[in-house]
Amino acid sequence: MADATTASPSMTNAAADERIPPRRLFAFLIMVFGMFMSILDIQVVSASLQQIQAGLSASSSEVSWVQTSYLIAEVIAIPLSGFLSRAFGTRLLFAISAAGFTVASFFCGFASTIEQMILWRAIQGFLGAGMIPTVFASAYTVFPRSKFHIVGPIIGLVATLAPTIGPTVGGFITDMMSWHWLFFINIVPGIGITIGVLALCDFDKPNFALLEHFDWWGLLFMAGFLGTLEYVLEEGPQSQWLEDTSVAVCAAICAVSAVAFFWRVLSAREPIVDIRTFTDRNFGVGCLISFCVGIGLYGLTYMYPRYLAEVRGYSPLMIGETMFVSGITMFLAAPIVGRLMAKYDMRYLIAIGLVLFALGSYQMTWITKEYDFYELLMPQILRGVGMMLAMVPTNTIALGTLAPERVKNASGLFNLTRNLGGAVGLAVINQVLNERTDLHISRLHDSVTWGNATAVETLNMLTQRMQGMGDAALMAMKQLSQIVHRQAVVMGYGDAFFMLTVFYFGLSLFVLVLKKPSAAVAGGDAH
Repeated sequence: MADATTASPSMTNAAADERIPPRRLFAFLIMVFGMFMSILDIQVVSASLQQIQAGLSASSSEVSWVQTSYLIAEVIAIPLSGFLSRAFGTRLLFAISAAGFTVASFFCGFASTIEQMILWRAIQGFLGAGMIPTVFASAYTVFPRSKFHIVGPIIGLVATLAPTIGPTVGGFITDMMSWHWLFFINIVPGIGITIGVLALCDFDKPNFALLEHFDWWGLLFMAGFLGTLEYVLEEGPQSQWLEDTSVAVCAAICAVSAVAFFWRVLSAREPIVDIRTFTDRNFGVGCLISFCVGIGLYGLTYMYPRYLAEVRGYSPLMIGETMFVSGITMFLAAPIVGRLMAKYDMRYLIAIGLVLFALGSYQMTWITKEYDFYELLMPQILRGVGMMLAMVPTNTIALGTLAPERVKNASGLFNLTRNLGGAVGLAVINQVLNERTDLHISRLHDSVTWGNATAVETLNMLTQRMQGMGDAALMAMKQLSQIVHRQAVVMGYGDAFFMLTVFYFGLSLFVLVLKKPSAAVAGGDAH
């Protein structure tokens, strides 16, 4: 009895240390919602670009900058957030980011020209980006490591769910109201988040003395490097890469800026980004996996809607309703992944997630022009579960095993790798779709000849159907050509999905390079 009595105070103290104060948890959840808004706004316009184009009288090349300007600004700001959160503190930096994002959203909604829209979207992306890594850093520094299996799935869910349901939310808002509300919808929550963080957030203290050593040259080189890299990856597939003057110039600026940036961060007294964090094996490999997961996260969020619009002729709302399956799956899978992380080796969970993702992509290699909601159902479920299993443990292994003082800076780099993965993935997928579609068009045209009985039969049927509508033979030839082109496009999608299948099966083996995380990081009795 005496032993039990003496043990109880220490047990009580341990339980108190493990308890999360309600005020701190509520502040964290407010920040998570801010991060959700910031990531959501990358993709929320993707299903409504045609409406924005018409409303602003813009060309198709100009309206693409509504997304590109946001992405470029965000990619520059995300790694910068590590330094700024140490200087300003979590509370002040997050409040400035949320307030700036809200003001920029207001002006985006009232934009009357494409130039105004691009400017305010860039400001929105730059200021809103500070919210993303700040939440990741807070999750792994504020909460005890035994709670990582709870907070990890929350931020992992938001980071993957927000871009996935972006087209759904955007399509619904545009259909119900107008494209202006894609931006106005941020205003009330943005004000609430700013006030809530200022009132409740007490995670750390600012260190304004760091601002005296702010590396302006490092910022300039980083902006030149990452900004032009994003531009090259966005515009390259459509512009024949270096054959286009603007892409070639930006590629040259990117190369020079990259050399200058790496020289600067390795020699400056207080570097704007501490890239030496990559020497930690788990963080370095975790960032590589995050980069590769970003390829699939943003790549499939691009491919599914494009297929449904291009081949099936779906409206933004119909695309959103079809794509919602992945979002629901991720939402339901998140708490299960948290429980699994507390019980099993997280490396195996990541490998299983990547295999499931590969299987989902493999099912899409048989895609035809008839693929609809039910044909896309299982691939989307596998994609959703696979993404959560791969992403959440990767977050925890990469950031949860670092010393707390290194997490703020590392969080910016970790989130940057995911976004860069998305940019590289979109560039590669666009290139594959373009090249393989052209190849299939060439092959199909070679086989659709007068010696092909099926082609002749189809042409005769189309000609009969067009009788009395002008030049029936010419119209039938045009329609046959459209059928051939659509089939080539679908075959191109099949090739792109096959590429992703091989890539993710191979990546699942790479997880073996990770060190086994400790039981404390896993949040339970990992074995």
